[in-house]
Amino acid sequence: MDKNSIVGILLIFGILVVFSIMNQPSKEEIEAAKHRQDSIAQVELKKQLQQELELKAAKTNEAKALPADTAAAKEAIIKELKNQFGVFGKASLGEEEFYTVENNLIKIKFTNKGGRIYSVELKNYQTHDSLPLILFDGEKTKFGLNFFAQNRSIQTDHLYFTPEFSAKDILVSGPNVKKGDEGKEKVNKENPGESKTVSFKLQVAPDKFIEYIYTVNYNSYMVGFDIRVVGMNNLIPSNMPYLNFVWAYDVPRQEAISQFGEDRYTNIHFKFYEGDVEDLSQGKSDKEDLSTRTKWIAFKQLFFNSTIIADDYFPIAEVRSDMFKDDPKYLANFTADISIPYDGKGKDNFGMKFYFGPNHYQTLEQYKIGLESLVYLGYAIVRPVNKYLIIPVFNFLRDYISNFGIIILLLTIFIKTLVFPFTYKSYISQAKMKALKPEIDEITKKYGKDKAMEKQQATMALYKKAGVNPMGGCLPMLFQFPFLIAMFFFFPTSIELRQQGFLWATDLSTYDSILSLPFTIPFYGDHVSGFCLLMTATTIISTRLNSQTTASQGMPGMKVMMYMMPIFFLFLLNNYSSGLSYYYFLANVITIGQTYIIRHFVDDDKIRAQILVNKKKPVKRSNFQKRLETMAKQRGGHKSGK
Repeated sequence: MDKNSIVGILLIFGILVVFSIMNQPSKEEIEAAKHRQDSIAQVELKKQLQQELELKAAKTNEAKALPADTAAAKEAIIKELKNQFGVFGKASLGEEEFYTVENNLIKIKFTNKGGRIYSVELKNYQTHDSLPLILFDGEKTKFGLNFFAQNRSIQTDHLYFTPEFSAKDILVSGPNVKKGDEGKEKVNKENPGESKTVSFKLQVAPDKFIEYIYTVNYNSYMVGFDIRVVGMNNLIPSNMPYLNFVWAYDVPRQEAISQFGEDRYTNIHFKFYEGDVEDLSQGKSDKEDLSTRTKWIAFKQLFFNSTIIADDYFPIAEVRSDMFKDDPKYLANFTADISIPYDGKGKDNFGMKFYFGPNHYQTLEQYKIGLESLVYLGYAIVRPVNKYLIIPVFNFLRDYISNFGIIILLLTIFIKTLVFPFTYKSYISQAKMKALKPEIDEITKKYGKDKAMEKQQATMALYKKAGVNPMGGCLPMLFQFPFLIAMFFFFPTSIELRQQGFLWATDLSTYDSILSLPFTIPFYGDHVSGFCLLMTATTIISTRLNSQTTASQGMPGMKVMMYMMPIFFLFLLNNYSSGLSYYYFLANVITIGQTYIIRHFVDDDKIRAQILVNKKKPVKRSNFQKRLETMAKQRGGHKSGK
């Protein structure tokens, strides 16, 4: 391996070190997060006081059976609430009741208080500790319209809606769905199931109300959501162009705590209308005013997301993430404050949808609105590799094989076979360089260290005369680099690997552990990953085989670097996906096997003999070189003529 390769490896090493340092939170960021949590606590205290007031009001519903003095207290509370809520005062009294609507994929719990979605459960998934997977829980949720009416601030999530249906539990049924077809709209069109609609009304008068309409289809993660505002033009000022819809909740943990797992990938994403997908900062609190039209806003975790999608677009919105550090139950509080158009003419309808489901690439891609970008496939240079090669092959294998360890093995064989021509070419180039080592040693001895320029020129002349390209061993390796990096992003974010075990690894999407340590090693962790150890050992063996092929005896520092890199990746990948370490281990084993096979069929003595023959041949000059020589002669003749 030549000087350029050394520089490349040093640059990669430096980038990784800087990246790990930059991602550590500063003391100021920790203090800021604590301050934000204190602010949230104050808001929660105010909310608790409001709930106590509402609880007192709710108890007055029992006044008919109470003594006269209690009935009088009831009248006083009702009068107070009417002063607070105006025509909505009656809706501030009631008892909270729950309703469920479920299909084969999701179970949604609704509450009449706020007419809102109280919680969402994904039926086919569990948390890391085998509990039902709840995307969000009602006690930690804000969901409703905020507006002014009769000079009063109204928040609909504090008011009681009337359900326009009678059943407490509604099942949306349909035909059997085979494994792998969950949530596929194409399957739903070919074999349609039921569709159920439920609505809640906040009614002031028969012709004056706000209505939330929800539509749940069979075998779909999408939930229709429409807001109707009817006859409110005399109550809500006509000069208000928007009503604010606030959706916020504390994000519950679904995975085990890991700095390279869910904690790292949880943040808010949003897509501008006919524009790009952007996101808030990862791992730290952030907010952004979306002053231009927005298509959707996603509250994203590592493997799941809850996304609100406009049928058309949201004109204005504000998104905010308040991250919780080392909280065992919750990752962050996410808030979306969205402006809903209001024309004040008596009838307004705004159509939206919710997506409550997994970050599964094909499932998200089918909607054709850019949701698939929530599955991070890496940098632009490697994203096409994952999108057009790795994911299709992975899904093809998954259709026929249930063991994910075998799937990764076959995927590795496929990729190594695909890049084998480059591997072979790289080996041959390195063998040629090794064959020239005696001549290179003579040049080094002849010019020494003082004549570096002459030494370089003589070496390049030797390469040219022998027909050897010094970059021939490195360039083929560059073609393999995108596959190496693509896998680095594919395995940790692939929901297919979630909670799928192989050998001692119980979950290939996160790290495996064969030994728990009673202490924490900086940059390494408190456990020992078995697949990471195997990857490191095979990397060292592969490095040794490679060093035997290359002429690096004159560069002792290079040897040290080559053996330091596996140790560095041992520390880096100990906390990463065990599926990734398993893949790198298999790739190393296959590379070692390929190296031995190539050595068996490639004769180094024959290569050197051919190089010696090439040295005796006259150097063929290119047309470009000939033109340069002609121009040089002409300039020389012109000067002599003068």
